[in-house]
Amino acid sequence: MADEKQDATDFAKRVFADNLDQPTEYACFSRHYDAEHLAEHPLQKVSVMRLLVSAERDPEDKTLKYSFRLGVNFRNRPGDFDSSGDCARLTGEDAAKQKIDFGCSVDCDGGGINVNLAQDNAYVIVMLSGIRIWKGNDNDDGAATELKAGADDKVFHLDRVNVNECASLAMNRKELAAMRHK
Repeated sequence: MADEKQDATDFAKRVFADNLDQPTEYACFSRHYDAEHLAEHPLQKVSVMRLLVSAERDPEDKTLKYSFRLGVNFRNRPGDFDSSGDCARLTGEDAAKQKIDFGCSVDCDGGGINVNLAQDNAYVIVMLSGIRIWKGNDNDDGAATELKAGADDKVFHLDRVNVNECASLAMNRKELAAMRHK
């Protein structure tokens, strides 16, 4: 049990760049695909992707409860799209074989993403099969669409960036203020 707890702490330090002193921690990963990359991947729909990973301490057992918010811009579609949900850290042989550290899902069968944190903690690999996304802040089911993995939209390399780059993904002013204290 002590080894599991230490492993969980060590992993959280990797995700949040050794910062584990706040009630809620944040890490931001992002990539803006340039014209050259998009020309080399003509079937890629995504032009910008941001991933905000957060973890909140459970007051009772002190474990971290992970969640995510994904922001997407499309190459040929105006507007900001986003999705969010809970994440679970995956451990064990299967997770190691598949190179998955987190499985993140959207409620009500909204799909999700798998995330692998690079060994040097400088970037993540986001693996996508399909995820429900919404345009702007409109979470009405009628406004939902799905980002499905296509030929060039299955795997995304997102670099660790300053958490302020994910400010547009904050749920409210309180969360934005907490992020800015990083």
